Amino acid sequence: MKDPRGVTILGSTGSIGRNSLEVIDEVRDLFRVVGLTTNRNVERLLEQCKRFEPVAVVLGEEADEGAALSALNGAGVAVHRGLEGLVEVSCMPEVDIVLNALVGSVGLRPTLEALRHGKRVALANKETLVMGGELVMKAAKEGGGEIIPVDSEHSAIFQILEGRPRDSIDSIILTASGGPFRNYSLEQLRNITVEEALRHPVWRMGDKITIDSASLVNKGLEVIETHHPFGLDYARIEVVIHPQSVVHSMVRFTDGSVIALLGVPDMKVPIQYALTYPERVPRKFDHRDLISMGPLTFEGVNEALFPVLSIAYRVGKMGGTAPAVFNAANEEAARKFLGGELAFHRIPEIIERTVEDHPFSREPGLEELIEVDHWARKRAEELIC
Repeated sequence: MKDPRGVTILGSTGSIGRNSLEVIDEVRDLFRVVGLTTNRNVERLLEQCKRFEPVAVVLGEEADEGAALSALNGAGVAVHRGLEGLVEVSCMPEVDIVLNALVGSVGLRPTLEALRHGKRVALANKETLVMGGELVMKAAKEGGGEIIPVDSEHSAIFQILEGRPRDSIDSIILTASGGPFRNYSLEQLRNITVEEALRHPVWRMGDKITIDSASLVNKGLEVIETHHPFGLDYARIEVVIHPQSVVHSMVRFTDGSVIALLGVPDMKVPIQYALTYPERVPRKFDHRDLISMGPLTFEGVNEALFPVLSIAYRVGKMGGTAPAVFNAANEEAARKFLGGELAFHRIPEIIERTVEDHPFSREPGLEELIEVDHWARKRAEELIC
């Protein structure tokens, strides 16, 4: 039997992080948990530490240590803080796989450093590729690391394309559930409450990602995210609404055939594949047959209702600092909406105006991306006020 592979989970107390630990719990002989991190949920982190016995943890800068520090130190667990801590537990020699389940731009630097150290990055933090896609691909090439997607859509594309020549691809088709508001009118969007936006019809996710799904920002981020690892220009990346979320993505080939990956909406499936790739390890799952899934339907995107998708395409084609600004402005807008300080229908407006106002740079380095990220957050907040 092979030695268990060491895993660090960035964002272990969030939705993806918790699902990842459940996957690891089912295949304990294959993996050992080396590092766990949380931004604020110290209580849940302590529970995870008792169960999985990591050697290191990271607490967010605003986390309340309380009695946690003495409990962790007493158990022989090294405690790190903030962004530097995230980098530290991503690059430890005993770590083979970094599962990046962080939310937001904070995920970029740990991904870059892990790839430079030759790690596998199981990537659920889409902002990493949106902000710094070119830097990320360069880091993987130079450091010998690899990126395996965890997002269900990109995992589907990755699996469909495995072993197939890139010149056989005509286009990639991303599917979107459409969220809870796909049949609303423009007038109805003006009165959306936070509670309504958090009631996703299919997926169970964290608050920020659920809001992004409701506004279709999530799909815009995924369009940009698709461009970098799969090497397709934006004219060859399509989005269709698929309310059932059974088809996770499709690839159209140059001979006209289309191959789709189907599965139940369960994030544990792409998580396990990213961890065990290239092997497929048996697991307990919902054995629904095709008949029980019912009819599968596809629709075009109503861009009048969801203008943010066309903004994402435009930003992706601009490249440079524009995607980072798109992402940062959205994070601020989503945060303000969740806090009751911004109407839902204004999210695309805030993003677009921030992008239009920003000091564009075509070939930014990491520090410039960080600076423009800070600038965009401040500018978005000014526009919201």
